Amino acid sequence: MTPLARSVQAVLFVAEKPVSRGELVRITGATPRAVDAALGELEALCEDTGLRLAHDGQDWQIMTSPDAAAYVAAYLGADRVRLSPAALETLAVVAYRQPATRAEVEAIRGVNCDQTFYTLMQRRLIEERGRRDAPGRPILYGTTWEFLECFGLTSLDELPRVLTLPEPEMRA
Repeated sequence: MTPLARSVQAVLFVAEKPVSRGELVRITGATPRAVDAALGELEALCEDTGLRLAHDGQDWQIMTSPDAAAYVAAYLGADRVRLSPAALETLAVVAYRQPATRAEVEAIRGVNCDQTFYTLMQRRLIEERGRRDAPGRPILYGTTWEFLECFGLTSLDELPRVLTLPEPEMRA
């Protein structure tokens, strides 16, 4: 492993939250291209281990591999996150539409989502992402790193694509 990859690994290992690529560049004094190469090296090294390197856009983090998650949960005494169908629906809408307001989610689901939003925030699966520049300045919500980890994703790009029905053919 290169010295830069070791340095990046050490920073990501002790980080309490995801670290941006720009911050890694600043901390290490390396070029963005060199940091990208080090991240690629780390990603390859994590294959076939109990860890993985995950990213969401420019933010990077070391996480538990989905294969080892059950053992880590048993060690920590943590149960798998159990969600009601309503919570899963709400979480899916936020994940695919983020950033989304509560009113937008409620319009899609057709029901009040106050308690569901509260539950998802308590479980750290969604978080506030700012405010929409609209009347009332509603809060915008998005998914968290815990969401990615819980569902075994390394980035939002791995979310399954939403199926769209083909347009019906017009017969003349």
